[in-house]
Amino acid sequence: MTVPKIPTDLEILDAIYEFHHDDFISFGPGKKNRETKIYVPIDCRKIAEKLKVDGDIVFGRLYYHMEKKYGYRRDDGSVVHFFDSRIRNEVHCINFPLMTSVLAGLRQERKNFWVSTAIAVVALISSWLPLGNDLGIWKLASFLG
Repeated sequence: MTVPKIPTDLEILDAIYEFHHDDFISFGPGKKNRETKIYVPIDCRKIAEKLKVDGDIVFGRLYYHMEKKYGYRRDDGSVVHFFDSRIRNEVHCINFPLMTSVLAGLRQERKNFWVSTAIAVVALISSWLPLGNDLGIWKLASFLG
């Protein structure tokens, strides 16, 4: 039996954004499809199916991990939830604008990682090239492959 891969915060938030962005932007004058504009009810099962994990994994990551990591308390003592199991009469609600900000930050971190990694690989390869006659590019190629 293979153990399913645990989705990252980035993968979970990407899936939420993909499935629920239209729900967020559809709220407006005369189109109140939910109780609040900011908090959007999400479908943890649908997200879990896309990520090939159990729905409770997605719920748990949002409620126990990301809420503590990204939710915060204002100076006046009020709480800004990242994710809450219930907002008024709706369940599994995410603070969509806050989630979008976190998602943008995670995407930027991933981009920075890959750019840094690519630069390091190019630097490593170019550091071998000046060896020229001693090792030679063909000997390097046979050594690597």
